[in-house]
Amino acid sequence: MPDYTSKVPKYNFSGNLQEQQRELSDNPIILRMAQSRLSMMDDPYRPSYHYVNPEGILNDPNGLCYWQNNWHLFYQGYPPEDPRQHWGHAVSKDLVHWQDLPYAIYPNPEEKCFSGSTFVEENRVIAMYHGTSAGNMIAISNDPLLLNWSKLTDAPVIKLHSNKIPSEVRVFDPCIWKQGNYYYSLSGGTLPHLYSGKRTRANFLFRSSDLTKWDYMHPFVEGDHFTKIGDDGACPYFWPIGDRHILFFFSHMSGGQALLGDYNQKTQKFEVTSHHEFNFGSFGPGGVHAPSVTPDGDGGVIAIFNMNAAMETPGWNQLMTLPRRISLQSDVPPGNDRLTIEPAVATQTLRKNKTSYSGLRIEANQEVILKKINGNVLEIKTEIDTCDSPMIELKVLSSPSNDEYTRISFYPNRGFRHWDVYDGWEPEKFKNASDSIVMIDTSYSSKHKTALSRPPESAPVLLDPDENLELRIFLDKSVIEVFVNGKQCLATRVYPSGKNSTGVSIRAQGSDAKIITMDAWEMEDIYDI
Repeated sequence: MPDYTSKVPKYNFSGNLQEQQRELSDNPIILRMAQSRLSMMDDPYRPSYHYVNPEGILNDPNGLCYWQNNWHLFYQGYPPEDPRQHWGHAVSKDLVHWQDLPYAIYPNPEEKCFSGSTFVEENRVIAMYHGTSAGNMIAISNDPLLLNWSKLTDAPVIKLHSNKIPSEVRVFDPCIWKQGNYYYSLSGGTLPHLYSGKRTRANFLFRSSDLTKWDYMHPFVEGDHFTKIGDDGACPYFWPIGDRHILFFFSHMSGGQALLGDYNQKTQKFEVTSHHEFNFGSFGPGGVHAPSVTPDGDGGVIAIFNMNAAMETPGWNQLMTLPRRISLQSDVPPGNDRLTIEPAVATQTLRKNKTSYSGLRIEANQEVILKKINGNVLEIKTEIDTCDSPMIELKVLSSPSNDEYTRISFYPNRGFRHWDVYDGWEPEKFKNASDSIVMIDTSYSSKHKTALSRPPESAPVLLDPDENLELRIFLDKSVIEVFVNGKQCLATRVYPSGKNSTGVSIRAQGSDAKIITMDAWEMEDIYDI
């Protein structure tokens, strides 16, 4: 094979935490990264409190894990002296504030270090990832900050091509876990659809007792009647969630998704019962991309996604969503497969300069300018009684002339009906068994001719009959994330052209509504430059 040795300087660090921190303080790559951040700090679209890598472009997040009291995030980074994928690295105590670390995993014998996951054991962290032109690789680290990585072998542990693996099995982005005496790994891929002949999502299961020799077993997923023809199963992450299991993955057609179901450990098959999306449309432009997921230690998982750009920005492109905690909804009967989704981060540590509204009546068909709330680096938290209004609309990032804005709209009980909870033909029973719809519309978010708006992003959320609308809206220059009642989340990228496109307003269509509470905070920058 060709020599793919990286041109990026590689440093060996001590095994003691205090020594590592001292060595990092004057490390040439860290100093360069800090200078790179400083050089881009005036970019109007570079976020303040969402993680974005310090230099070059960014792709998939990888190997999110918790090790020795720190959260570790890895990602596909492109160092300036050798712009092939290396595993970039950042560390955090709270999933809010991130410290850049040197590149973790370097190519060779593989051409590039593509996506993968980590598995934390008592005395080490195992990274399994795809090495292009070679196959699936394993690297191991056990020092305090996971700075020193060594590859298990000088060759892929699962080769791209082998006469022991069926031809339809793709060796691609892997994940890894352990059960009993065996390690298991999923490889992302596709299989032909039975009738159309087109490709559809698949993940292939491998097993090993020693991490070096892996045996192919079979396609892992049974009962996937949910994903689309044309989806694939890249970047898989398979973890327990409550008393169930969940398989996150990325489709190069439809973006970030998850399958929920039961892990049959006798057959080593995953029996799917439901499907969950993180894009409600294509993954580009400006949509949610690949996940990185790890257990939170309390029955849920922490997931972070990268987000695609919708306009070129000099020197960088993508960014990370806020980390999200995803768990099983506990207040519904077993088998309903409903998830909760909330920010996993303590955003209150970033809040400053609070402004509030309470008990504010919203007259029907009148746009109310919320003059006390203004900015593009904000958290807005609100509870709204929609009353009988068929549509509530919040505008954010609005210009004074109203020719730039982003719409966040809520349509009560206007989605699909849930037949499992519907029990009659009366209109009220229709309403109580129907999804509501939350929408982000970026059609008028930017006047830049190169900024690509997304088709309106519409997501379902099932609210209880007397449940008020609760929104947590995170605005961070070029990213919007909207969490809805702890049950749904939408996110997209935006690029307002005007510096004064910072206004916020609300409208109730058809009939009056009421803001019970609305709090807004400016948000601190997470980077100490």
